[in-house]
Amino acid sequence: MLREIRPAIVLLLALTAITGLAYPLAMTAIAGTLFPVQAQGSLIERDGKVVGSALIGQEFKEDKYFHGRPSATVAPDPNDPTKTVPAPYNAANSGGSNLGPTSKALADRLKDDVDKLRGENPSAPVPVDLVTTSASGLDPDISPEAAQFQVPRVAKARHMSEDQLKQLVVANTQGRLLGLLGEPRVNVLALNLALDRAAAK
Repeated sequence: MLREIRPAIVLLLALTAITGLAYPLAMTAIAGTLFPVQAQGSLIERDGKVVGSALIGQEFKEDKYFHGRPSATVAPDPNDPTKTVPAPYNAANSGGSNLGPTSKALADRLKDDVDKLRGENPSAPVPVDLVTTSASGLDPDISPEAAQFQVPRVAKARHMSEDQLKQLVVANTQGRLLGLLGEPRVNVLALNLALDRAAAK
């Protein structure tokens, strides 16, 4: 019996060392060497201070900033741990709302959001990504159309020309990967940082 158990234990220990220790350490070292920024979380700095990540959205509420997609992430209610409260872009609890097309709560929220956005820019159709949440609730990007839609509000709040802001959006628009994959997108945090720099000039 020992003859059968011993090779199994040796194989278990060897595979645990290879797949649980050697392989992860090797991949971490390779990633850190080839992609140092991405391996550290794609952090974005301003004046030497980390202000966020290019991979995780942030909530911007002020009119002087471009806003990202709505986020449905939640966190435990500090007053009642059996309940949850909205916590936009909570990376510790990534997920969607799980509300479907027959949900009255979803329909009411969408109507309120669309009405508010139409009030900000009545001359343009509301882009769908400004009222719908992503599956993760952490999406850092919006479509170029969603960014352009917000230009009048931001221009008014900043006392800047709309043409200047439109050019800023174009300058911060990333194209499809290799010209084929994905959709053109604008990273909201990067755009708002560029906006702060432009406004300071």
